[in-house]
Amino acid sequence: MLDIACGTGLFEQAVLEEHPTQTFVASDVSQNMLDVAAQRLDAFPSVTLLAASASALPFASELFDVVVCASALHYFDSPQTALFEMRRVARPGGSIIILDWCRDFPTMRVLDAILRHTEPAHQRCYTLDELQAMLAENGLAVQMSQRVRFGLFWGLMVVAAQ
Repeated sequence: MLDIACGTGLFEQAVLEEHPTQTFVASDVSQNMLDVAAQRLDAFPSVTLLAASASALPFASELFDVVVCASALHYFDSPQTALFEMRRVARPGGSIIILDWCRDFPTMRVLDAILRHTEPAHQRCYTLDELQAMLAENGLAVQMSQRVRFGLFWGLMVVAAQ
């Protein structure tokens, strides 16, 4: 399993606490995030941490059964390139799973507008339809998609594609 833009390793920790033998490659462009992840995941030898850009993954094609990108697509300056790379490194029949903020929710539209002016790393949030269209443009077939409200504020989307 490859986690792109793994941040501080919270996803890996949650999965590994339930499935300690799962093998992960967790990548992020930020060495600071990877340093935090290394401390958090120190007890799990099945995780390899690697500094890498989502737009230029340093892996052979068709290497991973599952490629995950959680809460990061809105930071990518070239989401189409990142999606192309996800497709390239996923095995035929493998899954690409994306979880991100969903611009279909009014609160996320407001947050998106604020962050575009206050957070240099933030690029933009997408609607579920926009994400599905980007996946289709990269030759990926959506297997499942869903909008999810998380608490009173957060509006998320999750999409699985092959």
